[in-house]
Amino acid sequence: MKLFWRVLGALAAVLVVAFLVLRTPDTDAAEMRAKYGGTPSQFVTLENDMTVHLRDEGPRDSPAIVLLHGSNADLHTWQAWVDGLREDYRVIRFDQRGHGLTGPGARDSYALEDFVADLDLVADELGLERFVLGGNSMGGWIAAGYAMEHPGWLDGLVLVDAAGAPVEREGGGNLAFTIARMPVIGAAMSQLLPRSLVERSLSQSVSNQAVVTPEAVDRYWELARYPGNRAATRARFSNTRMAFDAKAVAALEIPTLVIWGEEDALIPVAAARWYDERLPQSTLAIYAGIGHLPMEETPKRSLADLRTWLNTVYPSPAPK
Repeated sequence: MKLFWRVLGALAAVLVVAFLVLRTPDTDAAEMRAKYGGTPSQFVTLENDMTVHLRDEGPRDSPAIVLLHGSNADLHTWQAWVDGLREDYRVIRFDQRGHGLTGPGARDSYALEDFVADLDLVADELGLERFVLGGNSMGGWIAAGYAMEHPGWLDGLVLVDAAGAPVEREGGGNLAFTIARMPVIGAAMSQLLPRSLVERSLSQSVSNQAVVTPEAVDRYWELARYPGNRAATRARFSNTRMAFDAKAVAALEIPTLVIWGEEDALIPVAAARWYDERLPQSTLAIYAGIGHLPMEETPKRSLADLRTWLNTVYPSPAPK
């Protein structure tokens, strides 16, 4: 029996040493800010004492568009859209709590109301009174939640492969997200976090594999390890994300553009149709051969559809 306990103790010690050796350390905050937070980035401290990494581009007197990234992403996911919009619109995007260069949220809480409250504070800080709000995946869920709480503050809503519909996925999915939801294994893997896991996760999220560049994988991997983000991810995935009530969605009398990749393996295209059938002022665009990130996978087509829709929301003066 003593031998058994000695062997068990030795094995435990080996596992601890192996974990410490294999653990991928956090990235350096200053180094990440230098790499991903250059011009035109700003670091704005909100009333809740959280310092948010944001970019505010375009003419200040033009209609404003706020864009919310998805889970484990960051503000760079919107770059192609921003490049095509900032001449005619004021385009604002920011790293949400627990993501990118913003880091952990105030009170380390990641419920829908926390994200909505952050957006309130960002809008106040930037002097926004009315704007179009768009979001991808988790960001779409937050955008829809914000619209339900403040329907009179928005000129329009853009849902890009948005979470929130009561539609179950059959098969597919994202390996990293699946692991993150596992209580013990998820905690261990978040500390190990090999680059290969991040690359596979991004690859599983898209159909257009041209999006999976070494630079993109590095950014996801490095910002996932920004100090505090891994603990934030575990806390966020420990929450149960509730689907929206159909009646609440149907009450949104806001012009809404619903954009979806037909091959989305994370949130099926049936969710796009669920939103489209219930939103009173919905315009639907579904792209064949595209996955979870249409704004990156088919930037020209999705941007063209967005601009056409924006011309109906802001018809005069018509942007170029």
